[in-house]
Amino acid sequence: MHARLVRFGLPPGSRPVFEALAADLRPLIEARPGCCGVTFFGDDADGQWGMFVLWASQEDANGAAAVMRPRLDAHLRGHLQAPPDTRLFDVIEAT
Repeated sequence: MHARLVRFGLPPGSRPVFEALAADLRPLIEARPGCCGVTFFGDDADGQWGMFVLWASQEDANGAAAVMRPRLDAHLRGHLQAPPDTRLFDVIEAT
């Protein structure tokens, strides 16, 4: 199992931008092969937002990234304070 963590900064008060992103991307991510769950999180006060996705395999995670990253970038265009920090981790233990 693998975990994809994507974090990015938006200007404070950007919750509506992030909620639209989450509403659009969640069903698309969940429909991808190997998706084991997705969580969107953030803090409107300091503008730090992100998503955490569990994947059955690295291949599933990378296949989804190739499709989903352009859509993520389209949502973030014109709003970002810094480029997204994206990491893929091995999952050691999960419930």
